[in-house]
Amino acid sequence: MPKMKIKTKLLLPFLFIILTSCLNNSGNEKAYKNPNIVFILADDLGYGELGCYGQEKIKTPNIDALAEEGMKFTQFYSGAPVCAPARCILLTGKHSGNAYVRGNNEWASRGNVWDFEKPSNDHDLDGQYPMPAETVTLGKLLQGAGYKTACVGKWGLGAPFSDGVANKQGFDFFFGYNCQRQAHTYYPLHLWKNEEKVMLDNELVVPGTKLEEGADAFDAANYAKFTQNEYSADLMIKEALNFIDENKAQPFFLYFASPIPHDPLQVPKEYVDNYRKSFGDEEPYIGNKGYFPHRYPRAAYAGMITYLDDQVGQLIKKLKELGLYDNTLIIFTSDNGPTYAGGVDAAFFDSGKPFKSEYGWGKGFTHEGGIRVPMIANWPGHIQAGTINDHISAFWDVLPSFCEIADIPVPDDTDGISFLPALLGETQTEHDYLYWEFPSYKGQQAVRMGKWKAIRKNIFDGNMEIELYNLETDLREQHNVALEYPDIIEKIRDIMVISHTPSSLFPLFETDKD
Repeated sequence: MPKMKIKTKLLLPFLFIILTSCLNNSGNEKAYKNPNIVFILADDLGYGELGCYGQEKIKTPNIDALAEEGMKFTQFYSGAPVCAPARCILLTGKHSGNAYVRGNNEWASRGNVWDFEKPSNDHDLDGQYPMPAETVTLGKLLQGAGYKTACVGKWGLGAPFSDGVANKQGFDFFFGYNCQRQAHTYYPLHLWKNEEKVMLDNELVVPGTKLEEGADAFDAANYAKFTQNEYSADLMIKEALNFIDENKAQPFFLYFASPIPHDPLQVPKEYVDNYRKSFGDEEPYIGNKGYFPHRYPRAAYAGMITYLDDQVGQLIKKLKELGLYDNTLIIFTSDNGPTYAGGVDAAFFDSGKPFKSEYGWGKGFTHEGGIRVPMIANWPGHIQAGTINDHISAFWDVLPSFCEIADIPVPDDTDGISFLPALLGETQTEHDYLYWEFPSYKGQQAVRMGKWKAIRKNIFDGNMEIELYNLETDLREQHNVALEYPDIIEKIRDIMVISHTPSSLFPLFETDKD
């Protein structure tokens, strides 16, 4: 058999192609090294309150641009329908059947924690029930990978000087509200910087304070006392930008947990004025227990969201000025669905669109409007611009995702699955199901399994019936088809049993209690 002769000049192009392919494949395995991570968490922002998710009345150009240049997730879920458990689940990678914090616990055994003034003088009444010292958090894991870490905004996972404070849970720097209750005013008497109480130049106006008796609710001048000198959100963005400045030479993780747009309705006047022009005059909100009145409630609420959007723009501008933008993964999402209280008019803004979001369907409830949230990921050169992703994922997936990005081992006990492949446009492992439990609002459980959404409500009233909805045909969860699919109900009943670990701190069933 004659020997085959191959001319070297003809072979070189093929060798170049093979070599390039090998290099590219190698690059796909790790085409980045320790990127910066900025995780922006809005507070009570509904699925439909951003322009890129269909909002027509509220302007969010900076967040919309993030989506245009990155990836928009359409089936991303919070870990819980209220603040503290959602944040615990985010930071620990465990769903609410396994998480330590499963509800808002004000640690009332300490005394009158709801007296708003007393915590300013007695830190023993500040903050929520703490996570244990040994909790494995995202902050601790990224610290171990060489990241400088910061939490700026609202914490809610451990009172001052307890084991649950941010500085003891993986964050080198903390600034903001330690306590969720103190966040019921944007003009507080104090914030916390690490474990130091920072007194502010504000006068005490207790949340729930009404207009003076006999005051004309239509006269804007009568609302002056609800605007003080130091707006907490202004102070927070300054600290966040400073953190980026100080750590530009090393990888960093910034968890920007904004309190906006959670009630009360307080925002600098120019943001209200911008929307008054388009909304026209409106009925005043006279306030209720725990929240301040406002002359222009709709304009104020829209202004708060646009104010947050401006802060997102400031963060992006800083990253670009320092040459860090291309090496930074930015994720924007919300801790739960829109509220029903404090003067927020969710119906006017269609805040949960396409889901129902009024009381019983939004914040506080495991229906779609309460737990499905916007999620945008932006990472130049790695995430294809303008993509829409329908991967079903949740807060407990964030920890394994960031571990994979930082090239560190994922804890064995996480309930999450890394969504990094989805970000990079690669084959993504899917969840068999997602599970929620919530030991408040009469007790709830929920399961998302493919197209099916199941909910059990009013557990504390003895109800054990499971409702079933087909989200492919019934996004607003209006048609309970449980009787038509007994086999699906049995599978979900089993999931609800195996996913729940007892918690004496947050009992869901009588058997959980000590």
